[in-house]
Amino acid sequence: MKSEKTLNTLDNTVTPNLDEETLIHHSVYVKKLRPLLPSDAFEPNSSKLAILLINVGILLLGWGIAANLDRWPVYLLWLYLPLALIMGNSIIVLLFSSHDLMHGSVQKKSRLTYPIAFLGLSMLFMPPTQWKNLHNLVHHNNTNSLADPDRNYLYQQPDTWGKWIQNLFVPSVEVNPLWLIVGMAGSWLVHNFRNLTSVLFFNDKSVDYVPAAFTVSPKDRLTIAFECVGILGIHASILFYLNFHPLKIALAYFLPIAVGHAGAMFYIFTNHMGCRMTSINDPLINSMSLRVPKIFDLLHLNFSYHTEHHIFPSINSDYYPMVQELLKIHYPGRLNLIDAGDAWRLLMQTPRHYQDEVTFTDSSGIMSVNCSIAEEYKNG
Repeated sequence: MKSEKTLNTLDNTVTPNLDEETLIHHSVYVKKLRPLLPSDAFEPNSSKLAILLINVGILLLGWGIAANLDRWPVYLLWLYLPLALIMGNSIIVLLFSSHDLMHGSVQKKSRLTYPIAFLGLSMLFMPPTQWKNLHNLVHHNNTNSLADPDRNYLYQQPDTWGKWIQNLFVPSVEVNPLWLIVGMAGSWLVHNFRNLTSVLFFNDKSVDYVPAAFTVSPKDRLTIAFECVGILGIHASILFYLNFHPLKIALAYFLPIAVGHAGAMFYIFTNHMGCRMTSINDPLINSMSLRVPKIFDLLHLNFSYHTEHHIFPSINSDYYPMVQELLKIHYPGRLNLIDAGDAWRLLMQTPRHYQDEVTFTDSSGIMSVNCSIAEEYKNG
């Protein structure tokens, strides 16, 4: 049985095997590369706002068509499946475009930012105030460190329900293929539920069922609660519009959400989970960028360039490829740039807990795999 240590006492159990001086702080990359980028790269790109709204329109169109599915002959229902897949992709785009919007790369600070982000994140069940705190403030400033809610669990952390579900769902050498399929569609909701309940019910850093608990201000906590009610209202309205008809709900609600969440989780799983932990926020070590077919970069706003995003969170995503080229020139061999298929195989061939900052282990603590296994794919 593992020790019931809280996050506050785990610092003594996570001992890096790599000298800290080999890590480069995020600010050093910024200072080096910022003068080499054009000023236009840091100007808001309002075209991404149009992309967000177009994909909201696709969802509305899909639900409008689905309202009549009970009138379709059974043998023609398969014709709705391509639209359901397109709707699923729209949910992915809504997440990524809202992500850019909340980072300030789409428009300058405006009263419209909040309601549009609320609309864009609603299909992900994510309150925008929660996103601002969790992603923008905590994750980006503490990437893959002890304080990052998005990291793998430590082996030394208690065997809570949150850790048990993650063991069951996430890609690893231990995962059951059937549970992995469930996890692809459900992991986003589990991740969201863990963090929301941690903040709304406790708002205390001692909460042990999340990888790393964080707190928000009393005002933000209340706002998040109201946003949750609003999001649930949106989803209830969709179900009401579909008359709670099982066929309509299955094809036009559950299927697009499952596809959208699974597509988003493919990127999110590979962003950091295959990387080592870092006590110094070094995006080239604790983050991973993917090589994907160009069509996916076009559809998903260059989200595969994740390391580049962590260096310049508010940059226009069209300029991520330029940042990547500069990283290759000025920091050769350091960037975790891996084919998407190889990144997935890396996750499936390694355990999903941190034994220490540079070692993966399994849920029983028997396996021991150095996190540098990523180098085999990066340099292959």
